[in-house]
Amino acid sequence: MLNHKGTKYIETERLILRQFRSEDAPAMFKNWAGDREVPKYLTWNVHRSIADTECVVNMWVAQYNDTSTYNWVIVLKDSGEPIGSIGVVRIYENIDGAEIGYCIGKPWWGRGITTEAFSAILPYLFEVGFNRIDAAHAVKNPASGRVMQKCGLKYEGTFRQFFRSTAGELLDISFYSILHEDFLAGENQSS
Repeated sequence: MLNHKGTKYIETERLILRQFRSEDAPAMFKNWAGDREVPKYLTWNVHRSIADTECVVNMWVAQYNDTSTYNWVIVLKDSGEPIGSIGVVRIYENIDGAEIGYCIGKPWWGRGITTEAFSAILPYLFEVGFNRIDAAHAVKNPASGRVMQKCGLKYEGTFRQFFRSTAGELLDISFYSILHEDFLAGENQSS
């Protein structure tokens, strides 16, 4: 049973995960939303101007009034710089499930930052009452799949030509998930 609590502040060794603020728009545009490489395999188009980003950020800020909103900006603790986002992009109320989506600016790819952020939100989402957390990635973006694997998600299968990229290409998509019981078993093994 879900007991929605909304987007709460989470801190890790290198990161602060918090709600977006209107003033995050310039950094979001500069660091990821305005870079054509970042959404290459995602569901949104590159932002053409800061106005596009301001519109999205203001919409997200307004959504925080809904406690079923889970959308964090990823901020580097040492610089205070917003460099990406992670959050629940879809909730499956009938199975207490959530789908996670994330992106991070290209200069920070391959540094374990997305894994650190994803690992930090998992315990919180299970505490809220989610039983199943899933995520998907384009087969052409294997680095995203490695994030899922490092966070304990299990490969469930690949759907062929399941997604059309913003460039119009039909892409194969791999799906991963972790159940609350898997998460608890993993915690017990690391103790």
